[in-house]
Amino acid sequence: MTDDQSNLDLNPKSWIDKITQVFSDEPTDTKSLLELLRNAEQDQVLDADALGIIEGALQVSSMQVRDIMIPRSQLVIVSAKLPPNEIIELVTKASHSRFPVTGENVDNVIGILLAKDLLPLILKEETGKLDIKDVVRPATFVPESKRLNVLLKEFRETRQHMAIVIDEYGSVSGAVTIEDVLEQIVGEIEDEYDVDDESHIKKFDEENYIVKALTPVDEFNEYFGTQFSNQEFTTLGGLVLQQIGHIPERGETINIGPFLVTVLNADSRQIKLLKVTSTLVDTRKKTI
Repeated sequence: MTDDQSNLDLNPKSWIDKITQVFSDEPTDTKSLLELLRNAEQDQVLDADALGIIEGALQVSSMQVRDIMIPRSQLVIVSAKLPPNEIIELVTKASHSRFPVTGENVDNVIGILLAKDLLPLILKEETGKLDIKDVVRPATFVPESKRLNVLLKEFRETRQHMAIVIDEYGSVSGAVTIEDVLEQIVGEIEDEYDVDDESHIKKFDEENYIVKALTPVDEFNEYFGTQFSNQEFTTLGGLVLQQIGHIPERGETINIGPFLVTVLNADSRQIKLLKVTSTLVDTRKKTI
């Protein structure tokens, strides 16, 4: 009797389970479920757009707020100490709909200002009497480690559209919106204000950056002082695809030049979000 035969005799349940799984179409984990869905798309049972949305929805369950948040350094913050006319000017120039409002310092967030709440005061010409604390709405605070699927559920239940992100020490590290979460599922959501959007690259800390895969190679080169070619691919996602040789799954890493690139979000057709880790100390690198 061979060793393999001995193992089968000793563990009848294990080989029966394996045989059963071979003849079963039911997925047993996320990876096998995705394989089943991708086969369905190839057989034209499921269209490509629907598959992309399903893949995005599955991936947000393993992504965290820190992966997509707007870093503190990129937030447009309204100080409660500002005069009313300066607040209105700031809100008008920023063209956002929601703003964190702070008290004594950046870590003292007292609420969220909705731009639309200022409109009645402007129309009534009562902005001179404006006390920002009277119009701010309560802020929701979430940790960097919160899962995106949990956050999305909370957004829906509370009807909130923005949350303030705090780190392990209780300091403000950024903010996240419902749109940021939805973009991980359905892809880029563009509106009339996205033309001048400069948030392709978000600095997380001194070495780590969250970068959209659609970031033009030229923009990446300008930001980091690198000289990657854009002859074959014009985006960072295309450059990663060229180097890695296949559509990567979430968590795959590759070294490109002086960077370690980690895939944060990708579906069967494209890469969506990347984490870029640099070990360079380059004075040409921008500070946000």
